Order: sequence, then structure tokens, then C-alpha cells
Amino acid sequence: MVNVTHRTVAVGDVEIFYREAGPPDAPVVLLPHGYPSSSFQYRGLMPALADEWRLLAPDFPGFGYSEAPADFDYSFPGYADLLERFLDTLAVDRFALYLFDYGSQAGFQLAVRNPARIVALIIQNGDAYEKTLGPKYQALQDYWADPSDARRDRLAEAVSYDGLREEILGEVAPEVAQRISPDLWNLSWPLMREHRDVMIGFFAEIEDSVRRFPQYQAYLREHRPPTLIVWGPQDGYMPAEAARAYLADVPDAELHLFEDGGHWLLETHLDQVVAAVRPFLSRVRGGSGRW
Repeated sequence: MVNVTHRTVAVGDVEIFYREAGPPDAPVVLLPHGYPSSSFQYRGLMPALADEWRLLAPDFPGFGYSEAPADFDYSFPGYADLLERFLDTLAVDRFALYLFDYGSQAGFQLAVRNPARIVALIIQNGDAYEKTLGPKYQALQDYWADPSDARRDRLAEAVSYDGLREEILGEVAPEVAQRISPDLWNLSWPLMREHRDVMIGFFAEIEDSVRRFPQYQAYLREHRPPTLIVWGPQDGYMPAEAARAYLADVPDAELHLFEDGGHWLLETHLDQVVAAVRPFLSRVRGGSGRW
């Protein structure tokens, strides 16, 4: 098993915490995290792949251990800028990109700006098709249509300790939920509580990202990056149809649906995900051993 190291780097004026594993000269896999978590969510995936790849998982400002200045641009474009500058700071040119939850929205914006840098996509419960949004989007859509204080307050109730716990455990069967570490919400909540207004503000930011979905789809159609889709369909935001929708734009994508899995697939189905990711990345890398 390869060790995961825990580092910080100055990206512009912001101190960014990140986890790194693997040889420094190996092909890079970038792992932007989702909500309500941080790079912590990749603690199992990283050592499982780090014998052959260099894994980089930064914490976004407002999450995890990165600095969170008041004047930072807390938006998906702001996070895409941060990822771009983080890669430049570490002198990373080309990389495979893992797209999950909020990280998928920042990641897609990064890919649209710099398609030549993206050698492959691994998509895990990260949506890009408005027609397949799941039923849990309804409260968000109601707020976007009528951004009243009352609707915002109802959404804000989810940004709590109990709300995070329910968000993580609430959709999979009890025997599957037992595989999810309580550290996922117990460690996240004290760090997020300090930036609760930022978390609530992202409810409006998601609307902007949904408007950008056609740009993400156009990127996929034009560039056809090698794509692996691993998906937990027990997800009220992103059901199985959200995974299958990608096949319209990347018909050669490899799709794996783990039927009893939900949003937190790396907690509940890590071995199966690794078994799909390793051969996929090996095929992308080819015989040269590099991207």
C-alpha cells in the first residue's frame, strides 16, 4: 500500500490543502471533491491507484483544510480557476479528471476551457443533463423560480449536522449504509459550519451550472475524451438515467451501474470502482507509461 501525503501549497494568495499519492513522475489523476466533503472522500481510492498513477486531491476553499478568504470567488467558475492555478503551480500539464458532485461542475468548466489538457474522464454521480435531474432537485428548482427568503431558509435547513448525515446515509439500504464511515459527516460538519453561508450560497450557484450543461455536452461531443462512468443509482439527485444520458454524447463510454449503490460509491463499493478504474486508466495510458 502506497502512503498518502498531506500537503499545502500557495495558489495565488490562498493556501490550499491537498492530498497526494503516487510517484511524482507518474501520469496524474485530478480528484476534485463534492459536497458535503473534501479530499477526505478519496482516502481509499488514492492508495489503491497510487502504485501506477499520481493522485492529486485538493480541498476547495470553504471545505476541508484549505484557507477560505472572505473575498474568494465561491462559485463553480471560481473553483475552476482555483483548479487551473493549482495544476499550474504544481507544473501539471495533462491529466485524467474525476468528476463527482460539485467537483464535476468545476471540473467540466475546467475541461471546457482547456480540452487539450484532459486525457480522460471518470464520471461518478456528477450530472450534466437537465432532463435527467432527479426528484431531490425539485426544492432547488422551486427556489430558483422564486428565490424568496422562505424558500432559502427551507433549503438552509439541510446545511446542518443532521442534514449532512441524512444526505449521506438516507438513500441506500441499511446494510449498504453500514459501509459508510461516520467520519464523512462528523469531520466535515465542524469545518463546514464555519462557512455555512458559503454552503447555502451554492444553492443559487447550482442554477448557473445547470444553465451551462449544454456547454459540457458540446465539449463531450466535440472532443470525445475516453470516458468511464461509475454510478450509484440510489441517488435522489442523479438516478441511473443521469448516467445513461452521457452515452448520447460519448457513445463509446464504458458504463458501470452499481445497483445498490448511491451517491457515496467510494464508501460502499470502493473495490468494484477500483476494479473498473485501473484497467480503464491503463488503456488510456497505453504502452508508453505516460499520458
